[in-house]
Amino acid sequence: MHPDGRFLFRGRVLRAALGRAGVRAAKQEGDFATPAGVLPLRRVLYRADRGPIPRAAVPREPIGPADGWCDDPTHADYNRPVRLPHPGRCEALWRADALYDLLAVLGWNDAPAEPGRGSAIFLHVATPDFAPTAGCVALADGDLRMVLAEGLSGVRVLG
Repeated sequence: MHPDGRFLFRGRVLRAALGRAGVRAAKQEGDFATPAGVLPLRRVLYRADRGPIPRAAVPREPIGPADGWCDDPTHADYNRPVRLPHPGRCEALWRADALYDLLAVLGWNDAPAEPGRGSAIFLHVATPDFAPTAGCVALADGDLRMVLAEGLSGVRVLG
């Protein structure tokens, strides 16, 4: 992974979108940066109503309208999946756009989560124009499906 939006995978160079604040080693909640480091792939989430079940080397789980991710550093569920509605600030995973139709949960600040260090770092579907993300890594849908099917185990983000 390079800060200029290139995703290197088994000798291939794929276009990628990164956080609009670039790549940072000192990631903080809400800074819009993609964290630098090796981010292991934890599991894959997908919308079963919008495409085939993705192939992946990690557990796969369908999402539904009540699925969310807590990004509230003051809540005990910080950086964890939750059911909506939820008392803490959360991001809905079931979206009207296609960005989270397929997403891989990346291991960032999750063993255990430290409040404020950043949450919800995903590898997900990019916008058609590859607009910057809020801190995630995004690929074209076909590229994302391909790297997951070929056994992606993690993402190395260089800062």
